[in-house]
Amino acid sequence: MPGTCTGRSPARTRVVPVALLLAALGAQQAHAGLFDDEEARRQVTDLSAKSNERLDTVARGQMELANQIQALRDENARLRGQVETLNYELDAAKKRQQDFYVDLDGRLRKLETPAAASAPTGAATAAAGTSARPADDKPVASEPPRKVASDPAAETREYEAALNLFRANKLKEAATAFEAFAKAHPDSTLTPNAYYWLGNAHYALRDCRRSLEAQRVVGSKWPTHSKAPDALLNVATCQQELGDSKNARSTLEALLAKYPDSAAASAARQRLKK
Repeated sequence: MPGTCTGRSPARTRVVPVALLLAALGAQQAHAGLFDDEEARRQVTDLSAKSNERLDTVARGQMELANQIQALRDENARLRGQVETLNYELDAAKKRQQDFYVDLDGRLRKLETPAAASAPTGAATAAAGTSARPADDKPVASEPPRKVASDPAAETREYEAALNLFRANKLKEAATAFEAFAKAHPDSTLTPNAYYWLGNAHYALRDCRRSLEAQRVVGSKWPTHSKAPDALLNVATCQQELGDSKNARSTLEALLAKYPDSAAASAARQRLKK
C-alpha cells in the first residue's frame, strides 16, 4: 500500500537522534580523555623541571656551604699560626726583658762597688785607732760581740746563682734563692737588689701581694738605693692589678715627689695622665 511504503515509522524516527546523541557524547569523552593525558604530561613535566631547579639550588647551597666551611678552616689555621707566633714573640720579649734587667743590674752593681769598698777602709781605720791606745788605759769592762766578717766573694756567687735562676725563667727557684739570700745577708750591699728581684719573681708568678711586700722593703729600708724608684713603680703596678687604684695613684705621686729625675718617674707621669 502506498501509505505503507512511503511513510516513516515513529520508532525509526526516534532511533536516529539517539544514535547521533550517543556519537556526540563518545566524541566528547574521547576528546576529554585526550585532553586529560596532555594536561597530566604537562604537569609531570612542570614538576620535573621544578624538582630539577630545586635540586640545583640545593646543590649550589651545599657547594657554597662547603666553600664557607673550608674558608673558616683556613682562617682558623691562619689565626692559630698567628697566636703561636705571638706567644713565641711574647716569650722572647720576656726573655729579652729579663736579660736587659739582669745586665742593667750587673752594671749598677759595678758602679756601687767602689762606694761599698770604701766603707771597710774607714772601719779598719777606726779599729786601728782603737788598738793604738796606750797600754796603761783602762780596758773597757764589756765589749759588744763582734760580727763575723762577711765574705763579699761568697755573697756575690750566691746572689749570681739566684740571678741566673731568674734569667733561666726558673721563677719559683729564683724567688726561694733571693729570699734565702736576703735572710742570710741582711746587711749585704746586694740585699736591696735581692729584694727587688724577689718582688719581680713573685710578680712573674702572678703573686702580686708577695711582690708588693718585697718591693716595699726596698723603698722603706734603702730609699736612696738605685732600685728604690723602680721598686716604688712596681708597688703601684701591683696595687693597680689588685684593684686598689686610689693607693696606686698615691704611690705614683709619691714616686714623682721623691725621685722626679728617675726613669721610673717618667713612667709614673705617663700613667697619671691616663
